[in-house]
Amino acid sequence: MQALLLATRKGLFVLHGAGTDWSIAAHHFPGEPVTAVLADARDGAWTAALRLGHFGVKLHRSTDRGQTWQEVAAPAFPPKPTEGPWADDTTPWNVDLIWALAAGGPDQPGTLWAGCIPAGLFRSDDAGASWSLNTPLWEQPGRRDWMGGGYDHAGIHSIVVDPRDSRHVTLAVSCGGVWQTRDGGESWTLTASGMKADYLPPENADDGNAQDPHCMVQCAANPDVLWLQHHCGIYRSVDGGQRWSGIDAPVPSGFGFAVACDPHNPHRAWFVPAQADACRIPVDGRMVVNRTDDGGASFQTFSSGLPQRHAYHLVYRHGLDVSADGQTLAMASTTGGLWISADVGEHWTVVSNDLPPVAMLRFV
Repeated sequence: MQALLLATRKGLFVLHGAGTDWSIAAHHFPGEPVTAVLADARDGAWTAALRLGHFGVKLHRSTDRGQTWQEVAAPAFPPKPTEGPWADDTTPWNVDLIWALAAGGPDQPGTLWAGCIPAGLFRSDDAGASWSLNTPLWEQPGRRDWMGGGYDHAGIHSIVVDPRDSRHVTLAVSCGGVWQTRDGGESWTLTASGMKADYLPPENADDGNAQDPHCMVQCAANPDVLWLQHHCGIYRSVDGGQRWSGIDAPVPSGFGFAVACDPHNPHRAWFVPAQADACRIPVDGRMVVNRTDDGGASFQTFSSGLPQRHAYHLVYRHGLDVSADGQTLAMASTTGGLWISADVGEHWTVVSNDLPPVAMLRFV
C-alpha cells in the first residue's frame, strides 16, 4: 500500500491506496493553508509548510508518518540593511510563502532546502531546527530584475538536488530563470540558455534572467535530463540544465503549470495543458493529460476518466506526481478534484471532487 500527501488550502490530507483504489486516511492542520510538503526518503520524516497570514509561515515535522507533529523553525530573512547596496531593495525581506521543500543528498543527513516567496533560498543542516538564507543567490545583482509570476514578487518553486553530487543544486525562479550551484550554494550560475519569453519585446525574449519557468523536474535514473513547463511552452535539457531545447507544442496546448517525469525513463514525461495565461482553464472545457515517450518528439493525449464537459480545473505546478514505480500518477486541481492513474496516465479514476484547492501532492 502506498501513501499520498496532499497540501491544500484547508489542511494536509493523507491518502492510502494501491492501483486506483485510494481513500483519505488522515487530515492534519484542518482549515489551515498548507503550501508545501516533503516526505524525506532518507529518514522517513514529513515536513509541512503552513501559511497563516497574520501569524506568518510555520513549519511542522513528523517522524512517525503524521501520528504526531512538532513545530520547528521556519525560514526567515535577516533584517533588511539600512545602508549599503541593498538598502534600497524594493523586495520585502520577509517570507510570505514557502513554495518548495527539498531534501539534501544521501550524504547530507538533516540537510533541507526551502524555496520561498519572495525568492529567498534557505538551507537547514539540522532537519529544520534552524535555517540560514543563501546570501550568494539573494545578493546576486540580477535579482533586482526578477519579477512575480502571478504573485507580487518572484519566488523559488522548484529545487532539484543531483543524486550523484549533493553540492550540485538546480532551482527554478518565477520569474528569474534557472540557476545552478556546484559548490553547495557558495556561487550560482544562470543556466536558462535556449528559453524564450514571448511576453518580452523580441530583442529581450532570450534574457535568461527574465524567464518564467512554471515547474522543473529531474529524471532520477538519468539526472542530466530535466523537464520544464515554461510560461511559453515546454523545454527539456539533456546536459543537466546547462542548455534547454524547446519542444513543439502538443495538442491541445503547450501552456500549463505541472510536469512529471518517469523516474526510470528519461524520454517519458507528463503535462497538463491549459488554454493560455489569460484563460487558465482546459481547452474547450475538456480536461486531458499529455504524455511523451520519445523525449518530446511526439505526444499522446489522454482523457479517459477525466471530465470532458464544462471542466474548469486548473492543475498547479505541484499538482501532478508520479510514484517510484513509474506507473502510478496522481493529479489534483485548484477546484478540489483528485484523480489517480495506474497505467502511466492513459486512464484516470476520480478519487474526490470535494477537496479544498490543492497546492501540492506527493507520493511517499
